[in-house]
Amino acid sequence: MKTTNKIAELKDRKVILSTLWIFVLFNYVYADVYTLVFNPVLQKEATKELLSGYVGSIQITQGFVLVTAILMETAIAMVLLSRVLPYRANRWANIIAGVLQTAFVAWSLFGGTPPSLFYAFFATIEIACTVFIVWYAWTWPHPEGGVLTSAGSGRFPSLQREKEEAKRQDGMGSEGMHVAGHVSETTPIT
Repeated sequence: MKTTNKIAELKDRKVILSTLWIFVLFNYVYADVYTLVFNPVLQKEATKELLSGYVGSIQITQGFVLVTAILMETAIAMVLLSRVLPYRANRWANIIAGVLQTAFVAWSLFGGTPPSLFYAFFATIEIACTVFIVWYAWTWPHPEGGVLTSAGSGRFPSLQREKEEAKRQDGMGSEGMHVAGHVSETTPIT
């Protein structure tokens, strides 16, 4: 029973992390759309700076745009990776990607022209969510007893469960009986 609960808890945490990355991505997209639509009106200096090829003191080059594209792709990939990676890789991928995304958004707030109020609002939500992702992955408890070493990676999950059930039954003495790969419960007569 505990094994089933641990596997369900692992799947729940994976779904929650994936959903958090979707939430962050929607905020990234809306912040960028709002910036494209409203900055020419609300922040004319920032728009002039951008049109001259600079973001703050950084010149916009193909390398700079590639780095920002890679950063965005890591957040996009985390939607899928949070669901499919095994425990250890999943946990560390979420921690590393969360820290990188948090740092990038924080830098964008302080890296040049003061941000508009709407951008500061979106960035605050993005930072809060990515910090939560890092905390949630960091506090993810290790599955007890190595249950998910093979079951969690998708290799022979039913065999792993059978072995664990057999071990549990072996500790029960005459109350459980292991016959040809199947476990049957019996109640001793007293």
